[in-house]
Amino acid sequence: MMNKKSLVKLGVVTGVAVAAAFAINHSRQPVREFSARADALVEGLGEHVNDVSRLSLTTANKQKAVELAHSDNGWKVASKGGYPADVGKLREFLLKVADASLIEQKTANKERYADLGVSDISEPAAKGIEVEIDGLAKPVVFIAGNFNAQAAGTYVRRSDEAQSWLAKGNLIPDKNAADWLQKDLANIPSERIASVAITQPDGKTLRVFKNAPDDAHYTIADLPKGREASSEFAANGLASVLADLRIDDVAPATEVAAPEHVTRIRYQTFDGVVVDASEWQVGDKHHVTFSASFDSEMAAKHIAAEQARVVEAKAKDANAKKPEEVAGAKAGSDNAKATPPADEKAAAAVDPARDREQRLAALKAEVDALNASFQGWTFVLPAYKSGNMTKSMDDMLKPLDSKAVQAPAKKAGKPG
Repeated sequence: MMNKKSLVKLGVVTGVAVAAAFAINHSRQPVREFSARADALVEGLGEHVNDVSRLSLTTANKQKAVELAHSDNGWKVASKGGYPADVGKLREFLLKVADASLIEQKTANKERYADLGVSDISEPAAKGIEVEIDGLAKPVVFIAGNFNAQAAGTYVRRSDEAQSWLAKGNLIPDKNAADWLQKDLANIPSERIASVAITQPDGKTLRVFKNAPDDAHYTIADLPKGREASSEFAANGLASVLADLRIDDVAPATEVAAPEHVTRIRYQTFDGVVVDASEWQVGDKHHVTFSASFDSEMAAKHIAAEQARVVEAKAKDANAKKPEEVAGAKAGSDNAKATPPADEKAAAAVDPARDREQRLAALKAEVDALNASFQGWTFVLPAYKSGNMTKSMDDMLKPLDSKAVQAPAKKAGKPG
């Protein structure tokens, strides 16, 4: 029979065993933040997003993948020769990081980092991306590892710490520098394009045109004798290249210069803006350079035609007044004499010379803005855009009738 002393010893041993088991079990559970607000991955970033001066992304073997830097001229993609960055995309990523709270404590064991994608970025097989953010009170450096879709979080590890975490949100940044570029380049809708001329390296030229902006389709100039356009709208796509034009990539023109033989394209708008382009292909990439100029003579003709159209429209509107209005005017009512019709007031308020001057100034400013975007750069365009820059006459025509081509011409025979 167990005595009192033995019972006390058993109780102590049992208590120690239970405590040890609890401690072991607890150590295997993720550490969760039970406070009202979980610790932030980057403390205070939300209030100081505008203070950020640099974002750098590094991949395995310490390869610098992306570097965005802020200067007096705005945000630039340093790893793309200083081309303007997509500020909206940058801000969106920084706000994601600012909103990222630490959800669960994960491994501190270096041997298990690879499972989460948070291995040291110096390792050749590292899968994560090291994110550096400068401009805050303290530099921020962390590794964004794998994304856990089920937990809606990203495994992260501050680069100077052994502990890894599951953080809220998808914090994996794009590691392709081209994805951080400002992609919008130009936007000249096809309605403004009067003509497009495409000159191939061999000198052959395809030209399409409209006589007026309201024409439904473009006409192909100098159709070969006996040939027809493949359809009435076959040439329309050639005028759409500059509409909502976005680039895929870019490089300084000094690094990717145009070769001797290129396809040359000229876009002429009805209102005098001219855009010249040179296109060539290297591998699967379509490279293009652009320049803009101003045709003052064409601009002046267009403005004069627009002003004449407005005057004509006002005259038609005045002639379309209701009979009772005309009768009232003839009767000489005091109100009619005191207050001129609205169309007359509008016509009197328009100074043709001043209107012309303002329109010309706006067009010249547009040309300057285009050149500010174009000069010094070689762009890579999407295939669906560049494809409409290299069309030839054959691409516009219906195929020849194979039977007509193969049938030999019959010689006139002598009468027997």
